[in-house]
Amino acid sequence: LIDAALGRITIDETAPQAESSDDGIRITAALHGGNGSLRQGIVRQLVTTFELPEGLHIYGEPVPQGLTATVISVAGPEGLVTLPMQAPPTAPLRLQAMNIDLNVWSGTVSLVTPLYPVGELVSECRPIDEREVELSVQVTFQACTDETCLLPQTRTLTLRVTLDEVDVPNLPIHTGHGQHEGNYDSTPAMKRLIWRKTRKNPLRLMQFIWNRKRMERRSKRES
Repeated sequence: LIDAALGRITIDETAPQAESSDDGIRITAALHGGNGSLRQGIVRQLVTTFELPEGLHIYGEPVPQGLTATVISVAGPEGLVTLPMQAPPTAPLRLQAMNIDLNVWSGTVSLVTPLYPVGELVSECRPIDEREVELSVQVTFQACTDETCLLPQTRTLTLRVTLDEVDVPNLPIHTGHGQHEGNYDSTPAMKRLIWRKTRKNPLRLMQFIWNRKRMERRSKRES
């Protein structure tokens, strides 16, 4: 709500972040949401912010041959899922000599990569393997004025983020792993759910048992 009211993304000062400055262009990568932590199935935002000097701009897709569009790639451990980048609208820039319109950003612009961890990284069925993981943010761009361009650049920013426990129901498969356990007994509801699912497809019970055993074996190997 605060971000929507301000019309921009506000990054908490304590959020995990990394910074790179060169050619007068400052780039910051920061994890937004959840107090800077990752939780299973919860989407956070990796926000990459450009601070461009007056007169410079960077490009959004599409660009003609010879120019480089802005691309952000986020890499992390197995189990980290990234979604397509979200960006604010570009402004048109007319190149009279080439008779084309380009899509550009100038000033301060924030590009967002949504991401979240799945069971391989953070699971409700086993303790957290590592309290922190490393994210590598690769930023490729080309900055230009209306007349000249700098060479394309690729910068890599690295930040460490915390893995947080999952809120889990009070079921034997979930309890005892250091997660945020509920104080209610979910066993009756789980039994009803399993009955409904297996009545429609008996193989689902076997799949559930197999997946549970597989996760238990993996947890024992890693402990």
